[in-house]
Amino acid sequence: MMRLFAALLLGTVLWGAEAVVSMHVKVVMRDGVKLCANVYRPAVAGRVPVVLQRTPYGKVAELTPGLRAFVDRGYAVVTQDVRGRGDSEGEFRQYLQEPQDGEDTLSWAMRQAWSDGRVGMFGGSYVGIAQWRTALTGHPALKAIAPAVSGGDEYLDRFYSPGGAFRLAHRLRWVAENFKRAGTPVVDFEKMVTYLPLRRADRFLTGKVVDFYQAAMAHPGYDDYWKGLSTKAHVDRVRVPALIQAGWYDVYVESDLEMYAALRAQGKMARIIVGPWGHNISPEMPEGDFGKDATLPLRRMEIEWFDAFVKQSAPVPAPGVKYFVMGVNQWRESPVWPPAGMEWAPLYLHSRKGANSANGDGVLVARQQREGKASRYDYDPRRAVPTVGGANCCNSKVLAWGPMDQRGVEGRKDVLVFTSEVLREDLEVAGPVRVVLHVASSAPDTDFTAKVIDVAPDGRARLLCDGILRMRYRMGLEREVGYRPGQFERITIPAGVTSNVFRAGHRVRLEVSSSNFPKYDRNMNTGRAQADEREMRVAHQELRYGGKSASYLALPVVRKAGSPLLP
Repeated sequence: MMRLFAALLLGTVLWGAEAVVSMHVKVVMRDGVKLCANVYRPAVAGRVPVVLQRTPYGKVAELTPGLRAFVDRGYAVVTQDVRGRGDSEGEFRQYLQEPQDGEDTLSWAMRQAWSDGRVGMFGGSYVGIAQWRTALTGHPALKAIAPAVSGGDEYLDRFYSPGGAFRLAHRLRWVAENFKRAGTPVVDFEKMVTYLPLRRADRFLTGKVVDFYQAAMAHPGYDDYWKGLSTKAHVDRVRVPALIQAGWYDVYVESDLEMYAALRAQGKMARIIVGPWGHNISPEMPEGDFGKDATLPLRRMEIEWFDAFVKQSAPVPAPGVKYFVMGVNQWRESPVWPPAGMEWAPLYLHSRKGANSANGDGVLVARQQREGKASRYDYDPRRAVPTVGGANCCNSKVLAWGPMDQRGVEGRKDVLVFTSEVLREDLEVAGPVRVVLHVASSAPDTDFTAKVIDVAPDGRARLLCDGILRMRYRMGLEREVGYRPGQFERITIPAGVTSNVFRAGHRVRLEVSSSNFPKYDRNMNTGRAQADEREMRVAHQELRYGGKSASYLALPVVRKAGSPLLP
């Protein structure tokens, strides 16, 4: 109803007691394309600063409480449909269009009679990406940004994992929702993620070729194509203060933290807030209970940020990391990430009879065992290990995120389970997690996965973070390296990032397998190009530990003064 009302008021201005509302304002880009925006500004005389939101998901069509908070603080709010979306003209060329169109929109905002020429940008996900891309232009009107759950690298955030696997559910669902034929429903999720070959999935989902999807299929490694698209690779061009918001159960969290670190390394002003949140910046998720302090007044914090750097009317905050520690449900502050005092602590994998499933005898111990042993399992892409929670994106109704119980997965023989003894004292970890394994496979290419889990006294296995490594990228993402079947290799799986206290009475657990589907695409085990593969082969996998084959979970432990590294 509100959108229809707004359409009827095209080009008109509504005067209210608190705000002046201008609907469907046309903003002309340098090529003549007109982008559509709604403007909400204080009903006061004189010029005011502006906060800008550029979105592909439909500009805000009413003065919501969130926007009203800005207006009440003396800001004009501009919410705009990006090119080719909503009521804006042109073709939606996601990502590539945002620097130029963002720059032109800033220039337009500077020229308005009600604007004082100073602009901040806010919003999450793609809206945050649009902020970063605009910040690269160095436009003088832009004074500060507040991107949320948006990362800084197209390859690592939206298309592929740090281990080279394709972010299947994330990308296919986004393409299906945003590029489907008008008037048609989104393709069934199960059909979507099982469609083969991947290179033709865009046609299946949308009925047409999607150019950026085809480019992603053509560039599965981190090459010059992706480097050219990376904000992080060009972070030296970002000169505005950035208030970054992230969540432990969001796929962008590692990149959000890296963007903060990159800005601070160059002496740029930045703060980051990392909460027990998913992609919607909410602690409400399946099986997640983080206590009464899990939320923050984020809009108020954004306003205070803009007051300091856009209005320049408030004290400048200190740079730093405000992060939520799960397990004890507390907020902490640190000027750096990982926090000072973090040390790597290895927990070594071992078993005598085999670690297959939670019924095996896999253990995590503080010292490498002298006796060398191995566990074996078959990875069949037709029976891939299902995704159960974790850091997922971007529709929780089709693929839930969060600290979900892994016991259903741990009953499988193709999942190796290693568990520590009951902890006598609390064990705090904060930072990136790595898993080092000695592995071999019968396949010319395959995957190995890792999940880090907090096991409660009642047996509930709460997922903290996870990762995957594609064997062809074991030497790095920039080049594929062939693998000779049967040869043992030492690999490192980037297993995500977290902050958690394993409480006394809990246990640390590591799961090792070869799939996490549909979060990531299934490796077909043929060694050929994944994008074109239809054939599925079974891979016989072997994991060695003990003796000369040190396989271990590397935890980023925050040690208390005078206490041992591991309790």
